[in-house]
Amino acid sequence: MPSTVDTADRAARCAETARGLTVPHLLHRNATEFAGLPALTSLGAADTLTWSALRDRVARTARGLEALGLGAGDRMLINMSARPEHWITDLAAVHLGAIPSTVYATLSPDQLGYLARHSRAEIVVLEGDAELARWAPILAEVPTIRHVVTVSGPPSPDGRVVTLAGLESAGAAAHRADPGAFEKRWREVQPGQPVTMLYTSGTTGDPKGVVLTHHNVVAQCVLIADSIDSPDHPTSLAYLPLAHIAERILGIYNPLYRAGHVTICPDQKQLLAALIAVRPTSFFGVPRVWEKMVAGVQAQIAAVDQSVRTAFETASSLALESYRLRAAGTPVPPELAARAAALDEAVLRPLRARLGLDNLIWAGSGAAPIPVPVLLYLAGLGIDVFEVWGMTETAGTCTLNVKEAFSTGSVGRAYPGMEVRLAEDGEILVRGPLVCAGYLAADGSVDPVTDAEGWLATGDVGVLDDGFLTITDRKKELIISSGGKNISPAQIESLLRAHPLIGQAVAIGDRRPYVTALIVLDEEIAPLWAQARGLPDVSIPGLAADPLLRAEITAAVDAANAKLARPEQVKAFRIMPAPWSPESGELTPTLKLRRRIVSTLHADAIDALYDTPSPT
Repeated sequence: MPSTVDTADRAARCAETARGLTVPHLLHRNATEFAGLPALTSLGAADTLTWSALRDRVARTARGLEALGLGAGDRMLINMSARPEHWITDLAAVHLGAIPSTVYATLSPDQLGYLARHSRAEIVVLEGDAELARWAPILAEVPTIRHVVTVSGPPSPDGRVVTLAGLESAGAAAHRADPGAFEKRWREVQPGQPVTMLYTSGTTGDPKGVVLTHHNVVAQCVLIADSIDSPDHPTSLAYLPLAHIAERILGIYNPLYRAGHVTICPDQKQLLAALIAVRPTSFFGVPRVWEKMVAGVQAQIAAVDQSVRTAFETASSLALESYRLRAAGTPVPPELAARAAALDEAVLRPLRARLGLDNLIWAGSGAAPIPVPVLLYLAGLGIDVFEVWGMTETAGTCTLNVKEAFSTGSVGRAYPGMEVRLAEDGEILVRGPLVCAGYLAADGSVDPVTDAEGWLATGDVGVLDDGFLTITDRKKELIISSGGKNISPAQIESLLRAHPLIGQAVAIGDRRPYVTALIVLDEEIAPLWAQARGLPDVSIPGLAADPLLRAEITAAVDAANAKLARPEQVKAFRIMPAPWSPESGELTPTLKLRRRIVSTLHADAIDALYDTPSPT
């Protein structure tokens, strides 16, 4: 474990680096010192915004928003896809001291209405006619929304709806007439002021508006840079929604801090093509991204000649052996290192290049547990994926694994300056500079999230070993069986999802006599699996009822059960006849399970699992 002195020195150094910085300060520095370097590109677009050009557009847009009445402390909602205008309008609001908040595109009109009322937003930025139509009932009911800005579509005769192009044009004229006004506004912004407000996914109830400060996000970026080796002006790929804290940090704030180049991938279906085009030096994937990647590689390897497969297996086994030694803190013998390096160059690196991951320096996973078998398979490809942990309330990551010190299955150690301890019931408590200002209250004030001593109760349950934190469950999601056993559904679900055919799994059993599971097929992998076996019906409903596929899922459940204690084992399961999504209700926009919604929507299916005689 790092010495207390080293950790304290790093914490002090990082605190000093972050002191006094705001997002506008960083953009000003980049436009001054790195004016001609690339800042923002949209995948497939011919044009790239340099740091100088980006700041010019932010200034013009800020003056336009100011003319609409947006000022310090005002809230602005953004319902827009991933495109440069999203970054520009967000940063423009920040330079006025206002608080932008991106909302998920998958939210229902009722959910959007809740956010509009709760946030008391004065301006809403929408993409075009489709979004404007969805917001029409909300605009009629929420009087605090004074203006709507649309990227495409005409303005309204009453002036309530304006176009972004018109707003930016008017702002450009104002900026030319008085360029000092913009400079004055952003220099008034202080590190302790809000930089954004993000609404949590609402897995168990109404979303909460998490208010993050400039200091929170700058401190996060400083700690990332201190912990992870990365070249100057790194390349990165933005593909997650900007309503997600991970993309906020990695797609906006960290590139600002590092003067990096962000390529926007507007459609996650283009992710592989985007990775190949950008070849980023770092990449963060939610577990499902890594799981799909592993499933795809496994399918490719299964289809190649035996000689090629043997070469891959040899190279993979050496890479994995080296990984296990490094995880244990044991030096890799020179002979093993040389053999592994030679086979990596000949066999594994070309495979990584086909994934666009051949330039990776750091790869991470977070937002939900990732199955250890997936991590090990990736390590066998020469891709060390390090789990991190945090939440919106901690401005992203709070703990992380790094190549110099990692423990597979854990989420790493706390950043310097962040404190982590466990309550008596195992709940994880954190304290430090990354903890948010609080939750937005209905009256517009901010309610603190910490106790009197500054500790944030995270709701996650875990264990600590030599400083490495392992998440075992969510406090409110623990299954307590009718026999009084405390069971972690996350562990069960992680083991089930390790099978490539299983896209989602939810363990059931609270106040029940035994554990059962609802299993959702991976809608990309399952049809390919079925085609390879010549099954007549490769649709998800057809496969859910297919005996051969059920046998394969039964084997997957048996393999998971072999790693579980008897009370944790899945005694019965149901393969669901349709995929789950944020639109169908079972998943949040960040693809987390909404357990309460699952229990409601699929109550009959769950009850049926307990209608049969109790398994032995």
